[in-house]
Amino acid sequence: MPAVQVRGEVLSVKQTGAYLAMTLVASGIAEQTRPGQFVALAVSGDDGSMLLRRAFSIHQVASRGVYGGTIEFIFSVSGKGTAWLAGRHPHDPVDVVGPLGRPFALPKDPANCVLVGGGYGAAPLFMLADALRKRGCRVDFVLGAANADRLFGALDAKRMAATVAFTTDDGSYGEEGRVSDVLPGVIDRVRADVVYACGPMAMLEAVYAVSAEAYGGAGIPTQVAVEESMACGIGVCMTCVLPVIGDDGQTRMVRSCVEGPVFAGDRIRWDALGTVPADTVGAIAAGATTAAR
Repeated sequence: MPAVQVRGEVLSVKQTGAYLAMTLVASGIAEQTRPGQFVALAVSGDDGSMLLRRAFSIHQVASRGVYGGTIEFIFSVSGKGTAWLAGRHPHDPVDVVGPLGRPFALPKDPANCVLVGGGYGAAPLFMLADALRKRGCRVDFVLGAANADRLFGALDAKRMAATVAFTTDDGSYGEEGRVSDVLPGVIDRVRADVVYACGPMAMLEAVYAVSAEAYGGAGIPTQVAVEESMACGIGVCMTCVLPVIGDDGQTRMVRSCVEGPVFAGDRIRWDALGTVPADTVGAIAAGATTAAR
């Protein structure tokens, strides 16, 4: 279904750990959303000066309710746009476009699925976990962050998953270290068939590397939702391009907001992020940095 643009209405803005959770009434978007998709919000009102939208992964949706369909997303204040969002109140209008992007692909048959998230980048994994469980899949979580306050969804993960492994960089919650440190043991213990991951690009690269070496190098499929900067969300501005290998084996610079944000881990040229590899279709100069970045 095509994305729609609606004048959403703020239902609530709540603190959750180090982050904020905003729920918007957005009928027409909530009903179409699939796990892994995102929305793009105008962040300065009708008379504001910030022209570019801000993209946010969808955490949860409710297709029906007293107020109509709702979407929830998680964010932290990092600039003028998110500061404007943080200052919204119930019933304030927000212009929103969605659902955007390609969602996660779900297994056709029941499978053992490990879901790996970093910080509030883990937000879309919970909607995915619901969908997987409805298909009879086993779900195990690995969640990490810099510290305990920046972990997201710990209680929900414990409620939804067969097991949960937590890591923090400072050891303030769970094991000290990174998600990629504990992931090999989780994969082996639950006999995982597939890994899904959301979070910072460095984390995604590490998760893919672990998954590719699982089971003595045989590897297991990985799907990653990339966190590239997206200004328009509809493939026009080209700020979110990254090198991806196509079905024909050729590398192309693709827009993560349209062709992604979910990609098979083995299709991304992890060693060439931020550049245009020399063998890219249509490349002008070897190793040139991407103009849009």
